[in-house]
Amino acid sequence: MATLRRTLLLAGASFALARPSLGQGRFPNRPVRFLIPWAPGGTLDGFMRLQAETFQREFGQSLIIENMPGARGTRAAIQLVGQTRPDGYTIAHHHLSVLRHPFLTKRPTWDPVNDFTYIMQQSGFVFGHVVHPQSGWNTLADMWAAARARPGQLTYGTSGIATSNHLAMEELCEKEGVQMIHVPYRGTSENITALLARQLDVIANSNAWQPGVEAGQMRLLAVWTRERLRSFPDVPTLQDLGYGMVVTSPYGIVGPKGMDPEITEFLHQAFKRMQESPMMRDYMVRNEMPDEYLGPAAYTAFARERAAYEQRMVARLNLSID
Repeated sequence: MATLRRTLLLAGASFALARPSLGQGRFPNRPVRFLIPWAPGGTLDGFMRLQAETFQREFGQSLIIENMPGARGTRAAIQLVGQTRPDGYTIAHHHLSVLRHPFLTKRPTWDPVNDFTYIMQQSGFVFGHVVHPQSGWNTLADMWAAARARPGQLTYGTSGIATSNHLAMEELCEKEGVQMIHVPYRGTSENITALLARQLDVIANSNAWQPGVEAGQMRLLAVWTRERLRSFPDVPTLQDLGYGMVVTSPYGIVGPKGMDPEITEFLHQAFKRMQESPMMRDYMVRNEMPDEYLGPAAYTAFARERAAYEQRMVARLNLSID
């Protein structure tokens, strides 16, 4: 009975976080800007807007969502680097393209680790291998066998050159010793159109393919998440298949470099509590969003390790945006 009472109290409790005391009062004492480098709409945008509602309710200040699409998803990062005070009142959605970008150009404008304050990693994307039912491939092994039989002829589609799924597919092809042709598109919807028209052999992209797979128009061979998807429990992960890979292109929250550690920890705890709330958990489950939570120290360490990986892969594939 005592355990149940404690659970109910925790579930209904306010955040009650200790708010940092600064020279101008307690943080936050005015609205906080949250920069999202994508257009409005979609699962990720909805995810952040739900948290903005909670932030307003708990702290009496708005978390203002500002969508900043364009520039390969780097406009928010550009805003943070050299243009924003490190006072915690401007933070941004952070993703792997920001870590990768400096290695794609001879004139990098930021250091992928040291020019940001890493606050919290949140979630990621659901990628998978999807094929046409008429391909005759029922497993990922079937697809690789076809690629070996027809070297350099099979095509796979992604959301663009130097994206996380592009790099992951090249790594998988290397592990399997096969050659496939990468066909970059602007998004998964274009991949789907090409696959259904039999102009593409494989989709290696995020899960806008889910309705088509559920309708039997396409076949899902493998998913790249850490665990199997609730919607497709019989579909193996790359881990299940022995590749030792989890590819979710995880994203999170950062601020400008040099933020006060007390403010960084306050924001970390605030977003962590929001993400652990029943409302957000329900949203993540319904949208098959993987839990990729990391705190400030672990997120910084991940960024450092991942930046080294991005540098190696960009050099190996000879990728450039110059």
